[in-house]
Amino acid sequence: MKSPYVRELQPNQIISGTFLVGHKDVRQKKTGEPYLSLTLSDRTGDLDAKMWDNAAEAMATFERDDFVRVKGMLQVFQNRPQLTIHKIQPVADAEIDATDYFPASTRDRDEMFRELQGWIAAVGNPHLKGLLEAIFADPAVALAYRTAPAAKTVHHAWIGGLIEHVLSLCSLAKFTAGHYSDIDFDLLLAGVILHDLGKIHELSYARSFGYTTEGQLLGHIMIGMRMVEEKIRAMPEFPAGLRDLLLHLILSHHGQMDFGSPKVPVFPEAMLLHLLDNMDSKMECMRGLIERDRQVEGVWTGYSSALERTVLKKAKFLGQEEKTEDRRQKTEDRSRKSEDGRQKAEDGSRKVDAAESASLFADKLRGALGRDS
Repeated sequence: MKSPYVRELQPNQIISGTFLVGHKDVRQKKTGEPYLSLTLSDRTGDLDAKMWDNAAEAMATFERDDFVRVKGMLQVFQNRPQLTIHKIQPVADAEIDATDYFPASTRDRDEMFRELQGWIAAVGNPHLKGLLEAIFADPAVALAYRTAPAAKTVHHAWIGGLIEHVLSLCSLAKFTAGHYSDIDFDLLLAGVILHDLGKIHELSYARSFGYTTEGQLLGHIMIGMRMVEEKIRAMPEFPAGLRDLLLHLILSHHGQMDFGSPKVPVFPEAMLLHLLDNMDSKMECMRGLIERDRQVEGVWTGYSSALERTVLKKAKFLGQEEKTEDRRQKTEDRSRKSEDGRQKAEDGSRKVDAAESASLFADKLRGALGRDS
């Protein structure tokens, strides 16, 4: 197993380890000499790194998305850890266990897909149920849906993040539809399952997460709408009005035009989908920001452009933060426990335990990257 991980690094230590190059930038010192500004990463987080000396000799030996072995001193700069690199060299993929470097859901993705199928089986409207079954009968779509992240960086940005986000929304939709009696739960649930379908083609995740050319040109809303329309065209009995409502759910789920939605929500199920989607993404963004924050001192995280604020690290503020070793031991215990399977939730639904999201991902990510390939 790889060691050390980013999360384990402590200031004022000599560091020697392997990492994935998430960002590479060649800059100039005041003397005119080049230096390297890098982001190094593994499954536990990212690390800012600088190579001030001998950069000219090293810069051509590796690129972004390469694995490298580095040696250097970890220090604190502007209240954040920064690695000053003394030596760097590329590492062949054959020497790497990819599960050490790419974040993944703590849940088994096949188990999550079975849960999704349970939600689909519970849909009462025969047209919506038939559409959902037809979409996920395509093995390529089914595999991509349970593998893709939900976003590049903001929320659920890990292998299996898309389906984990959707399953969370399924549970929220069931609860809120029961509270608001005029909600058509079948329509809302179909919107939940299909609203981010286009992300399976929008995002790339072979190494670091990014956007495909199709994703850059069209975006997941337009891609998803096109995919759903193509399936509906093969179902001549599908009601035209129901088609338009479902497509509106996809088009409006970001809520505002300046957030990327071509339309704003104009009926209750569309508004509810937008609000639930926004809530789930924001709550995960806040949880992840606190977990991954690299500020050395203080009870506030660094500024989040996604949330447009800094966030209070409540446990640290209240003096309840676990010691690093205790947290690491609990994380390892959760990882071992995950091998024995997860308890299935009632009615085919399950809420993801936020504490489990901090667990080590080795076994599950190996499945995410290697299974069914």
